[in-house]
Amino acid sequence: MSEAGFILLEDGTRYDGKLVGSGGEVTGEVVFNTSITGYQESVTDPSYAGQILTFTYPLVGNYGVAAEAMESERVHARGVVMREAKNGEDAADAEGGWLDWLRDGGVPAISGVDTRALVRRIRDAGAMRGGIFSAGRAEADARDRVAAEPSMAGADLARTVSPDEPVRLEGNGPHIVALDTGIKHSIIRQFRDRGCRLTLLPCSASAEAVLAESPDLVFLANGPGDPAALDYVVETVRAVVGKRPVVGICLGHQLLCRAVGLETFKLPFGHRGANHPVKDLEGGRIEITSQNHGFAVRAPDGGETIAADEPVRWETDFGAAELTHLNLYDRTVEGLVVRDVPGVAVQYHPEAGPGPHDSRYLFDRFLELAEAA
Repeated sequence: MSEAGFILLEDGTRYDGKLVGSGGEVTGEVVFNTSITGYQESVTDPSYAGQILTFTYPLVGNYGVAAEAMESERVHARGVVMREAKNGEDAADAEGGWLDWLRDGGVPAISGVDTRALVRRIRDAGAMRGGIFSAGRAEADARDRVAAEPSMAGADLARTVSPDEPVRLEGNGPHIVALDTGIKHSIIRQFRDRGCRLTLLPCSASAEAVLAESPDLVFLANGPGDPAALDYVVETVRAVVGKRPVVGICLGHQLLCRAVGLETFKLPFGHRGANHPVKDLEGGRIEITSQNHGFAVRAPDGGETIAADEPVRWETDFGAAELTHLNLYDRTVEGLVVRDVPGVAVQYHPEAGPGPHDSRYLFDRFLELAEAA
């Protein structure tokens, strides 16, 4: 029988439920994801390191888990919050049950939570620290544990998910050298499906180490934490920009922007889900995108949003940069191109694991940038 438990937010808001994962207790930043499917892909995304993930879809775990759905080698979310958790194996390729898999992986999880109320609280007050606890834990003690959890602002979590040594994946196509701040398997597959040779370097690699690999394209990956805490990566990217084409996704987008002199800021509750509309300003097309980030790039006027559907420009340390993509939910920056040196980045996830495939053509554009250079 499941043990009673609760989730407590740093503002003192409490939501009761039943512990259904490993049974352990955990603290972290509490965030939410609006995807309907893809729960296994989400929790194994390294971008969720340091976070407790709340699923807004009410039923989670009905179709099971499979090795093919892994976005990394392990679960990176610290904990999972659900309205109704299932341990089904109804998918044709299922290899086990969701709850069994969470228990085997030592992942704390809680079910029976009023996730609608929890998400409304986060939307109103912003993402905040919190924890999953056993009902036997005194609430005052739980509050102290939550208060001791470091803030996500200023957190360097990329080091915790980056490889210690280079990883080399053979191919006959262009050589992609990635600074691995937590790259997803889906991104690797998109490059590999196009015949690319990949070298994944630790995120602490120097610019000299990157250029010594003779890359056709330098790729900046997704990952967890605050881009403002990654000055060592930014300095590496800054020394590479203009010498090789550079492209970035998610955290990589933020790092490229900081490298050319732009600023980032923390969103109130982030963008996490597979239903975010983004406008491509070049062709006017609206794409439904997969997203997972808690930080964004500031507009040219220093604000957080852009009012017009126009390709506004920044003046950067490397020349002009132009807005290419805009989030239609909150008008934040979703993509840009650096006009005077080869550089392109998008905030969302064109590989979409999970999510729609509207934007996978961007990988072809990345490779065209390498060929043009």
